Amino acid sequence: MEEKIRCGWCGNEEIYVKYHDEEWGVPVHSDQKLFEHLMMESMQCGLNWLMMLRKREIFRGCFAGFDYERIAAFDGPQVERILGTEGMIRSRRKIEAIINNAQKYIKVREQFGSFDTYLWRYTEGRTLVYRSHMKGEGCAENQLSQEISRDMRKRGFRYVGPVTIYSHLQACGLINDHIPQCWRFEEVNQLGDVKYVD
Repeated sequence: MEEKIRCGWCGNEEIYVKYHDEEWGVPVHSDQKLFEHLMMESMQCGLNWLMMLRKREIFRGCFAGFDYERIAAFDGPQVERILGTEGMIRSRRKIEAIINNAQKYIKVREQFGSFDTYLWRYTEGRTLVYRSHMKGEGCAENQLSQEISRDMRKRGFRYVGPVTIYSHLQACGLINDHIPQCWRFEEVNQLGDVKYVD
């Protein structure tokens, strides 16, 4: 049986391969799932994504199953509980930022009807495929992620720099950055309305 070609970044680590094969780049329109990804990407700052995947269930337990409505109401005792959880990343600043971001997330939903509507309007509801990236010219941030990052920071979100937002756009399918040789590239393209851009 011929071995599937994958994007090189996922390596051979089982949890990473599973994430690559089943989640990364799939268009996400659930506000809860979008918040889950955003929360994990904010927690990742200065760390690596493999660690985030390994700690995902710890995050789920600490942060009410990624329920932004419940997280938005967290206060001091919940912060201390999270900080004391075994295996949790013990960064008070990041934990407080997640609570803050849940509060801002709700405000975005109130204004736009859903975070999904807010975020996907930047790509007109389409998955972007960059021709330059298909040629191997990848990037960690771009004009789109910078624009969204600026707007989110104006709205009071924290840990949402342009690199973090670019990762969010990749993860949630607003950008398909699978390499063209990867078996998931065409599959992901079939999941939504695709726009090729320079």
